[in-house]
This record gives sequence, C-alpha cells and structure tokens, in this order.
Amino acid sequence: MFSLIAQKEFNRVRSLHRKDFRHLQLFAEMCRFNTFIMVKKAGSGHLGSSFSAADIVTYLYLKKLNVLKVGFDSPDRDIYFSSKGHDVPGFYSLMYALGVLDEETVLKLRRLGGVDGHPEVKTPGVEASTGSLGMGVSKAKGMAWGKGYLRAKGKVFVLTGDGEFQEGQIYEALQSTAHQKINNVTVIIDHNKYQTDMKVKDVNNIEDLTEKVSAFGWFVKRVDGHDFNQLHNVFSELDSVSDKPKLIIADTVKGKGLSFLEATVSDPLTGRTLYKWHSGAPDDESFKAGLKELTARIETLAKELNIEPVELPVIEVNSSPISKLDKEFVTDAYGDALVELAKTNDKFVVMDGDLSADCKLRKFEITYPDRFIENGIAEQDMVSMAGGIARMGLIPIINTFGSFLAARANEQIYNNSTEKRKIIYTCHFAGMIPAGPGKSHQSVRDISLFGALPNATIMQPCNGVETKSVTEYAINSPDQVCIIRLNIGPSPEMIQLPGDYKFEKGKGTPLTEGNDAILFAYGPVMLHEALVAAEYLKKIEFGLKVVNMPWLNYIDSEWLGDIVVDYTKIFVLEDHSNIGGLGDRILNVLVEHHDLGSRSFIKFGLDDYPECGTPLEVLEYHKLDGKSLAARIAGVADINDLIDPSTVAATNYTEEAPQ
Repeated sequence: MFSLIAQKEFNRVRSLHRKDFRHLQLFAEMCRFNTFIMVKKAGSGHLGSSFSAADIVTYLYLKKLNVLKVGFDSPDRDIYFSSKGHDVPGFYSLMYALGVLDEETVLKLRRLGGVDGHPEVKTPGVEASTGSLGMGVSKAKGMAWGKGYLRAKGKVFVLTGDGEFQEGQIYEALQSTAHQKINNVTVIIDHNKYQTDMKVKDVNNIEDLTEKVSAFGWFVKRVDGHDFNQLHNVFSELDSVSDKPKLIIADTVKGKGLSFLEATVSDPLTGRTLYKWHSGAPDDESFKAGLKELTARIETLAKELNIEPVELPVIEVNSSPISKLDKEFVTDAYGDALVELAKTNDKFVVMDGDLSADCKLRKFEITYPDRFIENGIAEQDMVSMAGGIARMGLIPIINTFGSFLAARANEQIYNNSTEKRKIIYTCHFAGMIPAGPGKSHQSVRDISLFGALPNATIMQPCNGVETKSVTEYAINSPDQVCIIRLNIGPSPEMIQLPGDYKFEKGKGTPLTEGNDAILFAYGPVMLHEALVAAEYLKKIEFGLKVVNMPWLNYIDSEWLGDIVVDYTKIFVLEDHSNIGGLGDRILNVLVEHHDLGSRSFIKFGLDDYPECGTPLEVLEYHKLDGKSLAARIAGVADINDLIDPSTVAATNYTEEAPQ
C-alpha cells in the first residue's frame, strides 16, 4: 500500500517564514520522501537526478518564480523546465506538494493515465517535453524571445545535466543566445558529476565550464546547489544582470539525501568509480532503509523548526514473488558476440554514446579497451567520427538508443552512407517496450529513416541465437550500411526457432503452422504477442501462421511469393510506425512481383505517438497485445466472447525499464 505525505503538511511547512531557509530544507526532504515512494511503486525511474535537483527546484518555486501567483496560463509567468528530464519524478513530487497534481496521478508514475517517465507538456506544470538531451537551452531561448516579441513579463529558467553539456546543440544555443542578446534566460546546471553510471570527467570532460560559457558572452556564477542561502544570494545577484544571459553551475551530489543513493562503487576490473542509482527502483530492503533515513531527517528538521511533527504515511511493502522463468536479454547475446568475433577480426571498433552498461558493451570495453571509444552524449559527433574511421578502412560499430541515433544524427548518417564505406549502427531500445520512459525514448520511426538509404540493410533478431547471427552478418557481410535493432528489456518469452532454422538474407522463419492467415513480425516483443494471438485463434479453430522476419527492408521476392501463395489474408505486426516499416516493404514486393488479387493486406502498428505505461498497458492501449490482435484478425469485437481467456498462457512482462 503506497500513499504520500499529504498536501496539507506541505502547506503547513510552506507557510513558515525563516530567514535561514530551514523550512525550505524540510519541504525538499518531504518531496524526496514522496519521490522515493513514487519510484518504488513505479518499479523504475530516476532517483539520483531527482534528489540532486530537489533543493534547486524547491527554492525556485517557493522563493523565485511567480507562476503559482499568476498561473501557468499567464503570458507574464516565470517559466521553468528541465532539459535533461531525468529528474522528473522529483518535479512531479514538487507539483503534487504545491497542489498542481493530485496524489492518484503522481502515484501512477510511468503508468497509463498517470505521468510519463520523462516530461510531457500534457502534464499540468510541465512547460516543455524533454528527455532527448541537448534541446533545453534552445527551447528556453525561444520562450524568452517570444516573451520579448509579445512584450510579456516573466523570466525563463532551464535546468540541464552536466553530462548533457556534451551535446553539440548546447554550444550552438550558448553562442546564439548571447549573439542575439536574448538576456532573459537563466540556465542552471545540475552539476552532480555523474551521467549514467560514470563520472562526467571520465566519459567526456566538460570543464572548465566557467571559462567556456563566459567566453560565449554569458554571466556565470558557481554555487552549492544544496545550500539555500547560497542559492538565494546568487539568484538575487542575477536579478541585477540585464545585459547578458545567465548561467548557474550548481554543484550537487547525485542522490543527495540518502546515504546509499549518494554512495559510489569502485569497478574492480577498471578501477573506475561508478554510480549505480542513475535509474531503477530500490529493492525492498533498500526501500525500508531509505524511508527510515528520510523519516529521521524530516523529524529532526521539524523539531529544529519547533513545529508539530510532519504526519508521514504508513507504507506497507508487499514483495512480489520472484519469477522463476528464465529471462533473456538479446543485448547480452549482442555483447557476447562482439567479444567473440573480435578474437578473429581486428578490423572493427565499438563506439558508445554514454550507454555502455545499458547496451551491454562493458565486457567488450574491458576485454578490448584499445578498440572501444566512449564518445559521451554527442551522437552527431560520434557518427561523423565513425565516418572518418570507416574511411581509414576500419569498421565502426555505433551504439546508443535508436531514438537518439536514427533521428538526431540522421544527416550525419546520410553523409556517411554516400561515401559507401562499411558502418554498423546498432539501435538499442528499439520499439515501444519498455514504455515507461516515454516518447523521447521509444524508437518507432528508425526503420523508415534508415530505410531511405539505398545501401542500408536493417535487421532485428528475435532471440539470442539470432542476435549472434545478425551481429556476425553485419560485421562480415559486404553490405555497406548495416542497422541492428535490439529490444533492450528482458524478452517476455524466449522465442523458439525450429530445428532446421537458417539465417538467410531476405528470408524469414515460420514459428507456427496455420492455413487461415499469415502474419509477419519481428523482435521478441511483437513475436511474443503474435504467438499469443495464434494461441487465442487456435481455440476457435483459426490457424495463424506466424513468421519471424528479421530482415526489415530486404525481402527475397521468390521466398515471399512461395510463403504467401496459399493465403488470402496477410498481416504484418510492426514494432514501429505503420509508415515506412516492414509492412510497406512486404507490400511493395507483393505489388511489384506478385498479384495481390483479392488478398487482404493489413498492417498492425502505430498510427499515433506511443503511450507511456507498463508494457501490457501500452500494448493493450494500441491494440497490439496478443488478445487484441486475435480479435482484430478474427474480425470480432472481443475474443473473450468466443473463448475462455484463462485457457491461454498469460503475457509475461517485467517492469524493468532502463533510462
């Protein structure tokens, strides 16, 4: 049972007036308490960044911004938003404390109908959708320019991460903001010294920030981001600066407020200092210990302020039983394949965009450090660097999340492809699932973007065995541009390939037999849902042939003609937009080489932006879960009207969600 510190308790603390700002410290700790509960209930989220930024946003909303007085719809409001977006659980906690959001909504963090894992403007209080890094300073500049044009009052404040300062767009914005004399902007860097799990200085050092940003024509101040007196003094000082844009470097501690969240570990293999709480929910024991520590601090501060104790909720943790089912991560097989293939091929190098742990590259990084390049949060730079490496006769393998790679560096990818050298782009976090992080992370347009390249081959494996085949093909084939899509979470089931399985270009593999319709799908998530649909349909004696099709933009026309020859109903299940995915490729081949005749051809995919929530919530919302697919294929409103759903194996997803 989860509940939060009530809003009335925040109102009581907020009504205090203390020159030493100790009441603000208590308010912030109460927000941390609620944030901790929200992330635990969600099963994922970002505690480290939420806790490091908590004191900054508390000061802003309680002492600096006018938005609570004039309203979020007023053109004269002060505007604040976070560019990095990882700290949004803490922001939601603050919005709840201020009465902008209600308890039910914030306790549905990363759930359908609740609040997204990264900021979305549909949420009250959120001024900008963020999560893909590097855009915030530019957005803030645009807001400030708009205020000037409209002769509106109010200031614009934007919070960034320190690792975010590796993105090139940041520096474009710094230069142009000063040049265009847009001075009504204040950037605050949450300088907690870590990005995902490594120190910023070890990934891609951004210092000296004071000297760099000052050189662009900004007024720069450095401050302890957890000292309310210092925050008050520096924000007051900035009020008198009207001839320059302003930047505050707020030195913070990632995970500030909980001892185990602040702690770091030493990697025994590399000797590097690592941070383990960038994302993820605490286990039960850590959660209990954290609540105890936060409770003690809140009680102590209330006593020091000589007020009645803060009424804290009683939290009951009902641990879920540990699943005994095997969980397969295709990314594990990918990382292992790179290490194995490197033993006999010294021509490829692996590049990473600050996601080595999530992309399962650490084993390669440790085994072949001279063939591993950590480029940090700078996708465009990484891709163009890969172009240079390829021109020297080597094979660069680029790794980051698909949503950041395919779109952000698309022009650089296009430029590289015209040089017709071999480059491999691995798009991790492909598709809709996990859906908790939200739209900025769900990669559902990469197939269409890469598919426009004439010399590109796009593949997505269904399990670990096929992942190794895909990786080996990408490295050893003569194909100039290879794209590997990988689901990042644990597969809902281990997809079983037939005993006579062969990995052949342009050809798929049937996973079931059925004479009534044929469905093509790819990747472990959607193939699982396709197999669930086939199981439902089997109960009503409808035979669905499910075909694993790992080749997403190259189809062997003869094979396709043979496999669909006896079917009048053809379906394609996309983990992508309906535009530009596998369905369009199959349809084009059928139209060009075979007579569709009276056959029906239907694509099941996204026609809108993907929703945020648990895997099954989101799949059901978009009618892409197995039960909904079965109903759509059978042409009925509800498959439950025809069969007992308890006779079909349940969908098995975990709540694990990186980033």
